Formats: sequence, structure tokens, C-alpha cells
Amino acid sequence: MIGPLVSGDWLAAHLDEVRVVDVRWYLDGRSGRAAYRAGHLPGAVWLDVDTDLSGWASAAAGRHPLPRPEHFAGALGRVGIAPGTPVVAYDDLGGSVAARLWWMLHVLGEPAAVLDGGLGAWPGELDTDPPDVTPVERAPRPWPADRFADADAVAATGAAVFDARTAARYATGDPAIDPRAGHIPGALSAPWADNLGPDGRFKGADELREIYRDAVTRGAIAYCGSGVTSCHDLLAMELAGIGGTALYAGSWSQWGGDPSRPAREGAVP
Repeated sequence: MIGPLVSGDWLAAHLDEVRVVDVRWYLDGRSGRAAYRAGHLPGAVWLDVDTDLSGWASAAAGRHPLPRPEHFAGALGRVGIAPGTPVVAYDDLGGSVAARLWWMLHVLGEPAAVLDGGLGAWPGELDTDPPDVTPVERAPRPWPADRFADADAVAATGAAVFDARTAARYATGDPAIDPRAGHIPGALSAPWADNLGPDGRFKGADELREIYRDAVTRGAIAYCGSGVTSCHDLLAMELAGIGGTALYAGSWSQWGGDPSRPAREGAVP
């Protein structure tokens, strides 16, 4: 069993034993597919956060709602990921995108890991050739209800709620991205980038456990702008040995888009 992190050296030594998945995606609109075509890890396939790892975006559901189980199974099968195939996901943004695929596979009990340090941790050359892929059939599996929370569950929870957006977006929002200013009342600011050390790799378990100390006894729900970078916080908690965690996939794009939901502004008290 691999995961939840692997090093570049480990991956280079086990490349023929796993399916590597490039999930580069950019909030500023740059093309992850173009980045993949310009150079990717040898044998890597590409999955699109918008169309493969998410359902249809809407004001009601948020920007990156969970895809239907049959849609996700179809995306995995299309790139040759059979049930039980170990997967290593990577990006070039500290694992903040790759963690979404890790979480989706992890909660289904599939072997998955994130390349610690991302593309920059790869010790070899990049490739531009299309990979050799044989599509496979996969039966859809339902999302486990205890690993996901909807807005009502977040509002009623006794668990610690963590906001993975930047501290600035947590406090005042970004009008270019967020539907309105603020954060979910009671949520704690836990920017995903704070999970990483100066070298761009995840901090040690003790440091991460201190960051998420409020989750140790209460469990946790993580959210962000649209349910992608919040998975980075969930990965950090997994590394810290903290259980009872769940993703609010609708995140602020759903909560903040509903005027009936309360919001708070300002930094962490």
C-alpha cells in the first residue's frame, strides 16, 4: 500500500508499478492540459479537475461539486486505472490540486499518493509522448457519506471547520473569485500553503498535528473556495494521524453563493 505521500526518488524507482496522473490546473485560467502536453512525467496521464474530478458547476452546487460515481469511474477507466491500481498524483502547486484526486481515491479505499514536492521533485527528464493507455471498465462506487458534508451538516457540526483559502480570502474574500466576502462562522483559517515547509514539501507529522490541534478530539471538516485545495488540509491531517475528517465539497462557492447562509469577516480571533 502506498501513500499518502511519495518522494520523487521513490517514484522513479517504482514508476512501472503505479499509474501517474498529472492533474495540473490553474485558478488564473491557464491550461493544465497545455502544461501537460509541454512536458509531463514519463507515462503520466492527465485528468481535468473541471470535467473529470468534478460534476457540473452551478451557483447551487458550487464550482467543483463531486462528480457522480459513474462519471468518476468512467474518467478513471478511460485512462486505464483499474480498481486496485496504485495512483500517484502530481501538480506544480505544492500538491494543492493533486490532493483532490488523492482524497477521492482514498475515501473509496483505493491506493493513492501525492508526489511530495510536485513536479519539481521529479529527478528525471520530462516526456511529451502520449502514454500507452488501455481503457478499462470500472463499476461505480458510491461516495461514503461519512467522508463528505453538505452545507446543513457544516452548519450543525460540532467538529472543527477549517478554511484552506489564504488568510486574506478568509478575512475579506476576493471579489474576482469569491461570491461574497468572509467565511463560514466559526471556521478556522488554515491556508493550505501553511502545510508545507520552505522546501515545498509537507511539514512533519508533529508540526501538522499542532496546526490542526482543534481537530484531534473533535474531528474536522475542511473547505476552501470550491473543494479542491481543502483536500490539501485533509491530506495534512491524514499525515498528522488525525481521523474523523470530511470534505465540504461545495465549499465557499456554494455557501457564499447562498444569501440565506451567514458569513463572518475578519481575521482569526
